Amino acid sequence: MKTEIEKLIPHRFPFLFVDKIEIANEKEVVGFKSFNAEEDKMLTGSFPKFNFIPGMILIESMAQCGGAGIKKAGLADGFFGLVSMEKVSFLSGATYEEEIKYVIKNLRVSNRLIKQSGVAYVQNRPVAEATWLCARID
Repeated sequence: MKTEIEKLIPHRFPFLFVDKIEIANEKEVVGFKSFNAEEDKMLTGSFPKFNFIPGMILIESMAQCGGAGIKKAGLADGFFGLVSMEKVSFLSGATYEEEIKYVIKNLRVSNRLIKQSGVAYVQNRPVAEATWLCARID
């Protein structure tokens, strides 16, 4: 699965935070990630007593999921970078070994700008949400 994601976005280990894309169309993207404490050791120092994945990593993962979904659906071409985030909320902690589901809404998609919003869920419980803007940088 990671090889499919690597064909869609430029991120690589240890900064590749999407395992698979389940749905990718003009309206939404749904993807998943399970963080592994052993594989993702660089992240475990953030909240070691609570086993929490850093919140900003969840937001980055959501943005990567959205970008991979845009590419998988063939909605935009080129190299896009995250340029702004708004309405970021951390609602609960997500821990290692739990599968995180990302539900991303495509708010605006063009070959120059992509605006999306998303919610990260663990066991159907929202843990983070955000809206972000990506711009084509190539």
